[in-house]
Amino acid sequence: INAFQASANELGAQVIVKVANQDASVQEEQIKEMVREGAQVLVVVANDADRLSGVIRQVRSQGVRVISYDRLIRRAGVDLYISFDNEKVGSLMTSAVLSKVSQGGILIVNGAKNDNNALLINAGIQKVLRPYLAAGGIHLVSEFWPETWDNTEVRTFLESILPQIGDIRGVVVGDDMLAEEAIRFFSENGRSRFVQVAGQDADLAACQRIAEGTQLATIYKPFKTLATEAATFAVAMAKHQPIHTVETIDDGSGPVPYVRLEPILITKANLSLVIQDKFHTAAEVYKNLKPSK
Repeated sequence: INAFQASANELGAQVIVKVANQDASVQEEQIKEMVREGAQVLVVVANDADRLSGVIRQVRSQGVRVISYDRLIRRAGVDLYISFDNEKVGSLMTSAVLSKVSQGGILIVNGAKNDNNALLINAGIQKVLRPYLAAGGIHLVSEFWPETWDNTEVRTFLESILPQIGDIRGVVVGDDMLAEEAIRFFSENGRSRFVQVAGQDADLAACQRIAEGTQLATIYKPFKTLATEAATFAVAMAKHQPIHTVETIDDGSGPVPYVRLEPILITKANLSLVIQDKFHTAAEVYKNLKPSK
């Protein structure tokens, strides 16, 4: 939010910020309120990919332009969707795990189904995993779709597959927060040394785990790039300037303009990248490591 606001302010725009705290009904009311306050362009990080469709169609019919930021609002015909290549996120995570796991069981813990990104990430996971499953050696132990991005749901699921835990060699997880829960579970059950885990978002805790060797990989999405690009498009829309994108994406009712940004796989080998980008500091990333004597 801060990066977007700073970029938009530099371009001469006034930014109104409202936070719904993951409540889709609150977000609906906030959208209506912002339009009443005179917003010409809405930049929406959707809490629910489907719940907002109606209100977005309504405000667009009133001439308000809408950018779907990071998460696609389905069946709403937004003016622009800007995000990282979420299918590639899934592919990168899965390829990282399979580079370390040549045989045994794979576990998939997806993100929430009401987040369209989770569906795209899963498409990338399946694309990479499918030929390995067909070739044999690697097999899918289980796949889980939580209702929300909730550690408690993941913990309950993991406990339900405890009898199969010895078969699991690799885990691809919807984000780093859920990956943390999976890693904690494997550690509690004496399996952490044998399981390769990949998540996404380059959370500080995940980068620390990569430095320590308890998490294999994460996906870094340079959000300053996302924020700057989105702010540029938003200001152009407010000025009634034409916008052009190379790609489109189907939102369930037809194609919408799509700006696709590149995610970056982070492992111990290139962990310094998040430090160079000032996403985290070296002191933060390596704080749990004992200094070598």
